[in-house]
Amino acid sequence: MKNERNSKITAPERLTPTDHETLIRHLDYLTERYPFISVSFLGTSILGRSIPIVSIGKEGAPSVLYVAAHHGMEWICSAALLKFIEDVSSAYEKGKKVFGISTKVLFETRLIQIVPMLNPDGVELQINGLGKDSPLAERLLRMNGGESFEKWQANARGVDLNHNYDAGFSEYKKLEKEAGILSGCSTRFSGEFPESEPETGALCNYIRWNKNIKAALTLHTQGEEIYCSAKGDMARKCKNMGKLLEKFTGYKLASPETMACYGGMTDWMVDKMKIPSFTLECGKGENPLPESELFPIYMKLREALFTFPILV
Repeated sequence: MKNERNSKITAPERLTPTDHETLIRHLDYLTERYPFISVSFLGTSILGRSIPIVSIGKEGAPSVLYVAAHHGMEWICSAALLKFIEDVSSAYEKGKKVFGISTKVLFETRLIQIVPMLNPDGVELQINGLGKDSPLAERLLRMNGGESFEKWQANARGVDLNHNYDAGFSEYKKLEKEAGILSGCSTRFSGEFPESEPETGALCNYIRWNKNIKAALTLHTQGEEIYCSAKGDMARKCKNMGKLLEKFTGYKLASPETMACYGGMTDWMVDKMKIPSFTLECGKGENPLPESELFPIYMKLREALFTFPILV
């Protein structure tokens, strides 16, 4: 990540559609503009694209984790998190309060960690297509069933990352088989085993290592609903948070159905890591949501993103 204070990196001309190049250029701009932003990398994707993680606030403090773009068509959530990074950083620089929260106190007592694009290969395929000289071109065309990748959700190996977590994985495999999903494809194939993919594996390892993560939000599209699969003691722990997220966003708490019930990051965080976690289904319409939806999506998320850290 470039961070040379004398290089005068300018903001990208566009934020959407947010492919991997746009993401990296915007993070370069933000880290130069706001030197207190820290950027490191979880690892790389199947095709070698970096997976940045942004940290804002006090290292070692209680942390919240925001993750976007598990799916190729959901890059608008990456753009929303980039807007939040700039928004909260600008407020801190100016000493502002936002939603009654002192950003100075927030930065001194909490750490916000953001993975704006977990699936850069899938996003790249959805926005820009196969491109030239892809080492997996033949396989991707076969899995996709054609040259248009407009409806591509999976990573470059045809694995749906949000079904690749160790949470109801074997149950999901049965549903997968009943649905006729037997190998890599554009969506809903869970992989050969949990965390088989470098993208999910890197994120899970980071979460296991980082004992300060106290809660998480994962952003998807669409439906304006909030999912949390917690049961028992975890359900009680998550209940108040969920109600506040309803208030902040205007979204409704709901229960995922059928195949959406298994193998997701939220399920794994709650079941295996015992960390409160919520899926926010952002916006309404048909994926991929149009670029014009970025501002209304961000404005509905804004209070939740600013306020969630003080709930832990």
